[in-house]
Amino acid sequence: MSKVTSEPTLALGRWKIYLALSRTPHGLLDIATPVLAMLLWLGGFPSFGTMILGLFTVFAGYTAVYAINDIVDYRVDQARFRTERKSEVEGPSPGYLDAIFIRHPLAQGKMTLAQAVLWAIFWGAAAFAGAWSLNPVCALLLTLGVVLEGIYCKLLTVSHLRALINGVVKTLGPLAAVFAVDPAPAAWFMALLFAWVFLWEIGGQNIPADWHDIEEDRDQGAKTIPVALGESKASGFSLGCLSGSVLTGVLLFAVAPLNLPLPASLAALVLGAWLCVQPALALRRSKLRNDASALFNRASYYPAAMLLAALVSMVLRSV
Repeated sequence: MSKVTSEPTLALGRWKIYLALSRTPHGLLDIATPVLAMLLWLGGFPSFGTMILGLFTVFAGYTAVYAINDIVDYRVDQARFRTERKSEVEGPSPGYLDAIFIRHPLAQGKMTLAQAVLWAIFWGAAAFAGAWSLNPVCALLLTLGVVLEGIYCKLLTVSHLRALINGVVKTLGPLAAVFAVDPAPAAWFMALLFAWVFLWEIGGQNIPADWHDIEEDRDQGAKTIPVALGESKASGFSLGCLSGSVLTGVLLFAVAPLNLPLPASLAALVLGAWLCVQPALALRRSKLRNDASALFNRASYYPAAMLLAALVSMVLRSV
């Protein structure tokens, strides 16, 4: 048994183990994207009831989907921990966002498969009920996201193009948030929203997360963008995707019905450059695992920073 799996389960507390399964710290950051999407399209806040139900549904959805990812992948993750590689025995890079509590608790034996499945079913059912109450289209998008997440995991050793599925899955939450407040949103807005989130997910989440595990993926024959394209091309692809996402985000701020002032678009550009482009450039130069982790962490805060910029602009506009 590895040093990682020999840690006592109770050391973290049972609740932290479940939150770790669902990567809750990351999931809380992800909630910002649907909220921002709804605000941009609606031009303001919906009714209090819709807002509360929407927040609960989004939280439940991310909690379930992240748990499903670990459940489907837990045999693969178990094999990684058994290899006793130095990088895994010592743990992930310092401050790695997806390992704040513990990484892959199911694979490390901190909980049973039955416990993990019941946790995912509970939150999945809660998310579906909330989504259906908001708009049946939201429930359909949630179901699609769960199915695509399972397919994404199963394609680990098949093709690096599975990353495209991951990008689509991440867009479904924001798209559903718009449908929750408007049953017939404009196609142009949905297309821009899709592009913004999709490019951010590929460049700032998928590639750096897979880079973090590149040695283990190579050993297991996994097909990821860093493994398939090599570190030089993968870093360039990440930089290109994030640059496109930042520019699309600026455009969204400029043309969305929320009618944000010009300083908000400038803030979106600065935030995107700082949280996404700058760390992507650092990874492009160094090709180091720690810089991939830094990119993942910094980019994870980008949607939340964009939401904050929009909220501040709304407050200043009303003064």
